[in-house]
Parts: sequence; structure tokens; C-alpha cells
Amino acid sequence: MDVSTVQSVLHLRFSTLPTMNRTTRHAIYIAKRLSATRSTIATSASRNVASAFAASAVPDTVPVFGDTAAPSLPPRPIGITDGVWDSADAAAVDQALADADKIVRQAQKYGSGEVLLARTLEDLQALAVADGQPKYRAKQLQDALFKGARSMDDISTIPKAWRQSLTDRGVLTGRSIKHHEVSAADGTRKFLLRLHDGYVVETVGIPLDTDADRSQSQRLTVCVSSQVGCPMRCTFCATGKGGFARNLMPHEIVDQVLTVAEEFGQRVSNVVFMGMGEPLLNLPSVMRAHSVLNQDLGIGARHITISTVGVPNAIRNLANYDTQSTLAVSIHAPNQQLRESIVPSAKAYPLHALLQDCAEYFRVTGRRVTFEYTLLAGVNDSPECAEELVAVLRRYGSMKSHVNLIPWNPVDESEFSRPSKRSVQHFVNSMERAGIAATVRHTRGLEAAAACGQLRNMHQKDPLTGI
Repeated sequence: MDVSTVQSVLHLRFSTLPTMNRTTRHAIYIAKRLSATRSTIATSASRNVASAFAASAVPDTVPVFGDTAAPSLPPRPIGITDGVWDSADAAAVDQALADADKIVRQAQKYGSGEVLLARTLEDLQALAVADGQPKYRAKQLQDALFKGARSMDDISTIPKAWRQSLTDRGVLTGRSIKHHEVSAADGTRKFLLRLHDGYVVETVGIPLDTDADRSQSQRLTVCVSSQVGCPMRCTFCATGKGGFARNLMPHEIVDQVLTVAEEFGQRVSNVVFMGMGEPLLNLPSVMRAHSVLNQDLGIGARHITISTVGVPNAIRNLANYDTQSTLAVSIHAPNQQLRESIVPSAKAYPLHALLQDCAEYFRVTGRRVTFEYTLLAGVNDSPECAEELVAVLRRYGSMKSHVNLIPWNPVDESEFSRPSKRSVQHFVNSMERAGIAATVRHTRGLEAAAACGQLRNMHQKDPLTGI
């Protein structure tokens, strides 16, 4: 199809795409997404995270949060728009990275508004000793927090006078408030949790699919958020349609897991960092929360998955933590041009550089990398895309890759469509014929505003008030 043909059909709405053939639909999508892009794309990833994202444009403004033109979505920073990755996007990423380091330093201090949840036992011991208490009081504090204490008054195992002293100083447990909940017939439950500043974040409890295997009857997975919003702006993602407000602190991540455990009345067995936000932009808090989940709550490292759409240098930084957890990379396209149209930040972190970092991660850790691939009807679900993905992954065959195929969840105000079951199965077959392990990740609780960020978008346009 020539350019003039593509341009002549750009006025058509994507709601009409299912009536077109696959080639036409794919061409329309590419032309719509890439018409404003520059002719050149960065060919290597910078080893400096912030400068890599800024490389595509010289930052000229720092985003200021304001109202959005789309009333059904949370506010984006002023200057953040759909389309090509630019200086405003780079500045939002810089903000997230700077905030990530700052909040961890803040979490190491005590004072008004500081919290106890997600502190190390050594930190709590230092607090106890500084307040004239024996060291064993620290374990009492920690145990009470993990058993559901939401205020100092709930910690009955420590002296009343000390509880009052901590309360008077403004020290908090760090628990959120459940703002809203939706559930599905299969047992999946999604929660909106209200934070201290009025923002809300999503977390999802996913019970075992079936009770056929009674030995696994206690399995419960929690999908946690790592940021309030997300600056990465993936085009198919409900969270990306809204703005980025801030990173979550370690206790706000751990709180999600505790909330789901309490609501289900059972122990959490698995955690996936696949909720709102880009975990590797908030790596210090994510890894502090990871330590608590693994060492204090007893969730095996191999039962924790950390996902990323790709942040330059961050995958190598993650490897340095020497964790046995799974790295899941959201790839979503088999080539740079298509990926950049779906994941705008790919402009600053080309596909080949991302895959090279994944290969290095495997070399250093010995852990297989999982690739997440969201199937979008008429965009990246064709047999040609499947074959191209096979070829790309074969170049890095030493990684022993596994591909999770995710049929897209409908999102309000999006141009995408959910792929057919036949299209999904053809994609799986292409992977398996090539000897690449592939699994279809079936949607759990589709009616429960299942896509990441959808429920939050329904309930929060601005920070909540009156708290």
C-alpha cells in the first residue's frame, strides 16, 4: 500500500477497523501514529537513565500538573500530549527518577508524618532504643503491622505511654484506606486505595484459577502498583492515558499486599509489579518493598515478578540487586518502528538496546527473561508480526525467552480493538513452532475494569479532598 492510499483513509475512525483487511488496518495505525515522528531514531541506549530519555529532545519545560482536556481522565502534566516522545516526556521521567531517590531518603527519617511500615527491623530497634524501650519492642511493632494494625492504638503489645508518644509525634503505621472495590465472578477483586495525599492507586487480588489441584488451593497473587500514574505513556494503557503524579513509597507498595491478604483472609503467595506505573523508574522503593515481601512476609523471590517497558540502564541496575525474581519486559512489537508507535518512550531506548540489556541481565543473573506482548487487533497480531518476533528473539536465543501473550483489554477512549481468539491462537502456534515458549495470559475479571488504570480513571480526576 502506498503513502497516498494510507493518507486517504486516515480520517476513518478506528471503530470501523474490524471491517477492513489486516493490511489496511495496520497501515492506518502506523501512519496515524508516526506521521509526526522525525526521520531518524536513536540507535543506541545511553548508559545514563535520565539523559537517555532526554536525548530525543532538549528539555525546555518542566511539567506542572494541571487540568486535562479529557474530562474522563486524571490530569496529565501541562505539555504532555499523545504522539511522539518529546522534551516534556523526558522531563516527566527526570522528575520520577529524582523523586525515587528522594523518597527513599525520606523514608529513613522519623518525624511528623513518617511511617513504620516497611522499615527494617534494625530501623525499628534503633527507634525503640532512642525512645528508651528495649530492642524486643521493635519486633512487637513489626509483627503488629504485618497483622493489620492501622493506627498506634491497634498495637496493644507495646506500652500505652509509648503508643501515645509515637502518636503525638505524628508517627503513622502507613496503612491506606480502601476507597472502592469491584469484583468478578471468578473471584478476582480490584481495590482502589486512598493514600495520605488524596491520590488513589489500584491493586488486584487474583485467586487460583481452579480448585482442581487442592495442593495449590491457597495460592493468591497480588498485582501491585509502583507509581501514582505513569509517565511512560504507552498508547494502549489506561494508566498511560492519565498523568503521572508521584512514585509510591515502600510502605505504600507493601500496604497493597497486606490489604489484599486481609480482604481475602489468606496468605499472599505471589506478587507481580504489573499495576500502575513503571517499576524501574522507582527502583529504590520497589526493591525495598521487595525485601519486605520476601524476607519479612515470606513470599519467595521466585514468586515475585518485576515488569518494565524499558528504562535505559535500569535493567542492569536491577541485576546488581542479585534477586531471584522474574524480570518481565513489555516488548509489544517485533520492530523499532512499530514499537515506537505503541510505546513512545522506545524512541529514547531502541529495541535492539533493550534486548541487549536483557541478554546481559540473563548472563549476570542466570534468570530467564519473560517478554510481555499485548496483542492489538490489526496492529501487532498478524502472522507477519509473529514471524518477525520469532526472528528477533532467536538472535538472543541464549536468554531462553518466554513470551506471555496478552489479548488487549478494552480501554475507554482508545482506538484499539481486542484480537480474535483465532488470531491469538495463530500467534501462539507461530511461537511454538519456532521452539519459543509462549503462554496466553487470559484476562481475569474482565468486567472488573480489568485493564491497568481503568478503575482509577473512573474514580479520580483530581486528588481527593476532605481527608
